[in-house]
Amino acid sequence: MTGTTDNETILRGVLDRWKAAVDAHEPGQVAARFTEDAIFQGLHPYSVGRPGVAAYYDSQPRGMTARYRILETRGLTDDLVLGYQSVEFAFPDRPPLTVNLSLLVQRLAGDWYIALYQVSPLP
Repeated sequence: MTGTTDNETILRGVLDRWKAAVDAHEPGQVAARFTEDAIFQGLHPYSVGRPGVAAYYDSQPRGMTARYRILETRGLTDDLVLGYQSVEFAFPDRPPLTVNLSLLVQRLAGDWYIALYQVSPLP
């Protein structure tokens, strides 16, 4: 199993690519960071697979950006890392929204992808 530093490096690699695609409003590129059968729960009903991820991010306003902070990590196996993050989504026309984000990332064919994405709004 990987150590905490390795887990954070893995999560940052995944999250940095996710963030770049979110910030550029590229829903297809956001979805490409997920496994084919990813379970995705944003602030709308959940979906399974990349098409649902792409549709969700396509519905987000242009100019939305994401800023994340990793709070906790756990290496579950050599090919699975669990992450718990705080994410602030900023918008051009309204106040930012901060949520908690749980991720399960999985190594497939030498790269890391999001297999589970679960957002929880703050109270």
